[in-house]
Amino acid sequence: MCNCVHIRLLAIIMKNTFYLFAIIILFTSCKEEKRVIEKIDFEPEYMFSTEIENKVEKDTVPWKYQISASNYALKGDYKNALIQWDLAMGTREKNFSKSQIDSINQKYSKIKASEYIIEKAKENQVIIINEAHHNSFHRVFTKSLLQKLFENGYKNLGLEALKNNDSLISALNQRKYPVQKTGLYIKDPQFGNLVRDALEIGYILFAYENMGKGSGKPREIEQAKNIENVINSKPNEKFLIHCGYDHALEGNHSSWEKAMAGRLTEFTNINPLTINQVVYSEKSKPEYNHPLLKALDIKESSVIIDKDNKPLSYERGKAWTDIAVLHPNTKYIDDRPNWLFENGNKNVSISLTDIQIEFPIMVLAFKKGEDINLAVPIDITEVESKKDNCNLGLKKGVYEIVVTNEKQSFKFEQKVK
Repeated sequence: MCNCVHIRLLAIIMKNTFYLFAIIILFTSCKEEKRVIEKIDFEPEYMFSTEIENKVEKDTVPWKYQISASNYALKGDYKNALIQWDLAMGTREKNFSKSQIDSINQKYSKIKASEYIIEKAKENQVIIINEAHHNSFHRVFTKSLLQKLFENGYKNLGLEALKNNDSLISALNQRKYPVQKTGLYIKDPQFGNLVRDALEIGYILFAYENMGKGSGKPREIEQAKNIENVINSKPNEKFLIHCGYDHALEGNHSSWEKAMAGRLTEFTNINPLTINQVVYSEKSKPEYNHPLLKALDIKESSVIIDKDNKPLSYERGKAWTDIAVLHPNTKYIDDRPNWLFENGNKNVSISLTDIQIEFPIMVLAFKKGEDINLAVPIDITEVESKKDNCNLGLKKGVYEIVVTNEKQSFKFEQKVK
């Protein structure tokens, strides 16, 4: 009997000791996880929405909405970037008839764009893909191609957006992350992430923009010659070129005689694979989308092919690109694009309740180890009030989060598991 009592008492003591130990561990862990908020000096490189709106109201230049669209894109505000661009370009609703839609769906089938491009890449030495400078998703899509293209021999990445300065490019390739001086459009976190991923994968980045030698025809010639020089220095290697708008057009351009892509063929005798992802991208409202985008009910970035397995190209007059990519409509999560939280990115909720700061604020995430005063952030969002959610698209890792309203700035560490 006595032994049984002792055993029971010992069991009770061990059980209580275990619970006490567990509570101590939990308390210690919570204490260790408690973030340390530090007040810092920080000058944001990005404009608040009110600043952009005030600038639009005061500007008298006809291209003011193009400027505001780019400014919204730089600060990670995809929705407003689309709105501003449509104000610049104008919109109208146009639809195909039911018989036209039926005919289109019978004629074409949809293929995942990334898979189609990777297959075609095996047959080519040079790929040229364009972007609209206000559309961050175009940068996200190009980024999604990088790893597979690298595995298929594409080791060199030419970016129109890179400042054409040898010392800056050399520093970038050694540093392995973009800074604010790397290039204007690269200030967009999604463009910055394209650059960052390319460097991590192992690409050699190069600039090819003309150095103040004129626009139009002279610019197209100079860009092509700069790319030609890089190709000639590595004649057996493959190249991915990411450019803006019409620079990807082959054939005869209505204004420039030939665009950069056409000039490159002229100078090198290389026929590049040209990809247009601008024409069939979403507008600020689905009803303004290209009727083909609506007719095919696009759910993922797609290339469409006919019965002979020929892809839909883009043609304008005597100019063309080999492939047209059709992108789906964006869905929003707390006013942020759903694609921010895909491809390895987590939807990270940032708590702001214990930071004493006047709203609106900007929240910027920097990769731990990168200089927050120089680096392009991984993600940015503007938060209007303390009631609003703050969500960032971040991969697994450690980040420094900066919260600023320009008058005050704070920093703390955030781990993403």
